[in-house]
Amino acid sequence: MAAGDQKRQAQRITLSGGVQGVGFRPFVYRLAHGHSLTGWVRNVAGRVDIFIQGAPHSLTAFNRELLATPPPLAQPRLESIMEAEWEPHQDEFIILPSAQGPATRAAIPPDYFACDDCLAEMHDPQARRYRYPFINCTQCGPRYTLIERLPYDRPHTAMAGFPLCADCRTEYENPLDRRFHAQPLACPACGPKLYWHGPSATNATNATSHPEAVSDAALAACIRALHGGLVVAVKGVGGYHLLCDAQNDAAIHHLRRHKPRPHKPLAVMVPMAGEDGLEQARTLASLNNMHARQLCHPMRPIVLAPKRPDAPLSRAIAPALGEVGLMLPYAPLHHLLLETFGSALVATSGNISGEPVLTHSQEVIQRLGHVAQGFLHHDRPILRPADDPLFRVIENHPQPLRLGRGCTPLELALPHAVKTPLLGVGGQMKNSIALAWDNRVVISPHIGELSTPRGMLVFKQVMADLSRLHAIEPQRIACDAHPGYDATRWSQSSHLPVIPIFHHHAHASALAGEHGWGEEPLLVFTWDGVGLGADGTLWGGEALLGMPGSWQRVASFRPFRPLGGDQAARAPWRSALGLAWEAGIEWPGAPFTTPSQHALARHAWERQLNTPATSAVGRLFDAAAALLGVLSTASFEGQGPMYLETLAEQAGQGEEGIPLPLKPDPSGLLITDWQPLLHALWPTPARTTIESARLVHATLARALVDQAVAIRKRYGVTTAGLTGGVFQNRILTEEAAHLLQQHGFQLLIHRKIPCNDAALAFGQIIEAEAQSRREPHDR
Repeated sequence: MAAGDQKRQAQRITLSGGVQGVGFRPFVYRLAHGHSLTGWVRNVAGRVDIFIQGAPHSLTAFNRELLATPPPLAQPRLESIMEAEWEPHQDEFIILPSAQGPATRAAIPPDYFACDDCLAEMHDPQARRYRYPFINCTQCGPRYTLIERLPYDRPHTAMAGFPLCADCRTEYENPLDRRFHAQPLACPACGPKLYWHGPSATNATNATSHPEAVSDAALAACIRALHGGLVVAVKGVGGYHLLCDAQNDAAIHHLRRHKPRPHKPLAVMVPMAGEDGLEQARTLASLNNMHARQLCHPMRPIVLAPKRPDAPLSRAIAPALGEVGLMLPYAPLHHLLLETFGSALVATSGNISGEPVLTHSQEVIQRLGHVAQGFLHHDRPILRPADDPLFRVIENHPQPLRLGRGCTPLELALPHAVKTPLLGVGGQMKNSIALAWDNRVVISPHIGELSTPRGMLVFKQVMADLSRLHAIEPQRIACDAHPGYDATRWSQSSHLPVIPIFHHHAHASALAGEHGWGEEPLLVFTWDGVGLGADGTLWGGEALLGMPGSWQRVASFRPFRPLGGDQAARAPWRSALGLAWEAGIEWPGAPFTTPSQHALARHAWERQLNTPATSAVGRLFDAAAALLGVLSTASFEGQGPMYLETLAEQAGQGEEGIPLPLKPDPSGLLITDWQPLLHALWPTPARTTIESARLVHATLARALVDQAVAIRKRYGVTTAGLTGGVFQNRILTEEAAHLLQQHGFQLLIHRKIPCNDAALAFGQIIEAEAQSRREPHDR
């Protein structure tokens, strides 16, 4: 700008954050034209660069609206704004092509739901995308699952194989169109199509296959199959779903028997209806404001909500549980299916139980052909899987239980820049990974269990994809200290420096990292199933004091020895029997058919054969479920505690809990003794099973607070946090939180990442980097 010239001004503005794949450049274009400004805007590897010039008052208004009124999905962050030289030849505002830049600064957008504008167009008989199942614009549609490489331009996506027709090309190149540079842009003339494979289109109850039908005929055949009571595999955004009528007992039993998934609850997708879209959802569950808000969130997650007693749902969807997992349709195809079908559909992940969701048609036919009786495919490639996210409302806040499609890759800021790029590989179950560089960490979608070949295959693929997309090669790996975990074994074979992190240190550091921490120590309760502790034993009921890089175990529970080692996770009776024998009691409820079986088990337990001791609260919940006759053998992780919580919910409030002894052991570690609770769980006519289930929760919440108060007396700590899979339990978490706050503690609970093992990779990053900063030399 010329000296003293106050009538015109020029600036260079750089923004980062969520500014790519969300229509931000067209927004800037319209904003600049609205204020009669000239210049240009362009994408540069995760950032948006703007050169803008004009009257000072117009620039002021432009800058104000730039951050105050961005597109709905955008999350701009101002990096810099600087005075610039006036460019006299720049007499209009234009959008420049994307420029190459360091991919390390890029942000990978998640997959988005179908926006209202596109849904309205899809329902308009006069529109050329009428009932087109792949309609999208800059404010909606897939992103993460179809990006091949950066910058995020169409030739670098799975849409590269679908050349734009003339009409779509016009929209794509018009800065004033809401589809300007919408990379997944398509229409019936040039875009992906549906294909049906399965039962005859004229007789949906006949499972004989027929040649594939395309588009409208495929959708119609799928609807007929669903109305006919069949299970159908449907390709969506991040993978396949297995769908069936949510009121059809026979269809659901077929799905459960063949997946196999005998008891684990199934998610339900509900048609949108009514003013807020939740009219049908409210016939299935009792929704409070937070349930409603989370169901309608742009990520469209599965939300657990109290099931209505009169809900028109099969009882086989969530047997013995008081909640049902609901989600709204998020892809245009889902809207078409649900609207035409007319009522709720079971929508569970298209996978073999425990594995990542499947994404390829031939693999789905080969691996799920015994489950699905029809297949609705499409030809838009899914480059990497992304399962549906899952949330539960705890303490009147939505808490993630699983991250996935719509909210991942999740980027969080690190409190300190890492010295060299660092990879966190997570745990054995509920696996996700995290990649950290500079002051950034990116958390992957849910991967699942790593005990299967496909689990490890996707684990390696997601790791390679995050590294390639961000142009970051990890130079160190943080993993769980347990030598038997598949992720740990992979890390040891990687030829990179490996930092083993104890399981519960990672849990505690994940909570601290999510909330940030200062110089004051934190008291973090890490309660879960089992994890390898710093003393070589199996922890799971720990109170850790300190901060990342310097955790001290200050309280725990009296250990006991479940029978059968890892088998105890799926057999609550093994924990119950180990607990009883530890207390010197004979429990008659163990499923032994002969006296010799009992004697053999007792012999193994006494000689400590495959009966490792643990302090895990998760195993205490398992034992309580078995002792109360709620569940002896589980078909999925956490089944006994979930059933126990459902019973406790029926008892209401008012139970104070039994005081449990709390004493230091010879090392000074505070130990809570569970034995008085065990005696209270013994069958008695004075207390119902429901009352006993409530007593378990109240007693453990009271024990937690007793530990917290005793630790505060010793160390003066005032902030307490709750993490670990046990705190997925809403009753326990809310009661413990209430008591902690009642006793004057500041409370930390997860809000952005799960409290379960899905947070381990992030916690490993935080803990490993904190350890390295406290050491005089790098590991």
